[in-house]
Amino acid sequence: MDQLKQSLLDAPIIEKNGYHYFVHPISDGIPKLESDLLREIVVRITRKADLEDVDRIVTPAAMGIHISTAVSLMTDIPVTVIRKREYGLEGEVEISQQTGYSENEMYINDVYEGERVLVIDDVLSTGGTLAAVLEALDGIGAEVVDTVAVIKKAGGENKVDAAGYDVKTLINVDVVDGEVVIVDEHGDG
Repeated sequence: MDQLKQSLLDAPIIEKNGYHYFVHPISDGIPKLESDLLREIVVRITRKADLEDVDRIVTPAAMGIHISTAVSLMTDIPVTVIRKREYGLEGEVEISQQTGYSENEMYINDVYEGERVLVIDDVLSTGGTLAAVLEALDGIGAEVVDTVAVIKKAGGENKVDAAGYDVKTLINVDVVDGEVVIVDEHGDG
């Protein structure tokens, strides 16, 4: 059994405002993220994503940073982090991020019209974050070559699908009766 699958089956579940949330090293940084699990994820992303002529990796803060940094080290593609802090730099784009359990503003800097980008995120759940990011990148005029989320939480509304965006995933799970259930161990896309 691969490490990603086993780590999800072992993940504790918490409830936050009626939302069942698994606690995992990739999405939460706890329990500790073992280097072999991160390596497995990076290899799977580089095999699944279209990396041809990608100018940069774009990732929302915070939990996509470690994954994107590791992919950058393997591919020599630079990383731009979408931050929750406004800097006021020229060309900064503000986006509203709404997830199953929070809502806040994020800011894209240093992404330009015509650039070819790979978007990487840790978890696709409601799709609120990725839908907002992909819409903002479209608005900038960047070409989203591919989008990869490590884990997809199945069930419920998915704003990315509803907006017509395609996101590749490495593994799809659901939370049933307080436990993680593997829906598709190879993801989709």
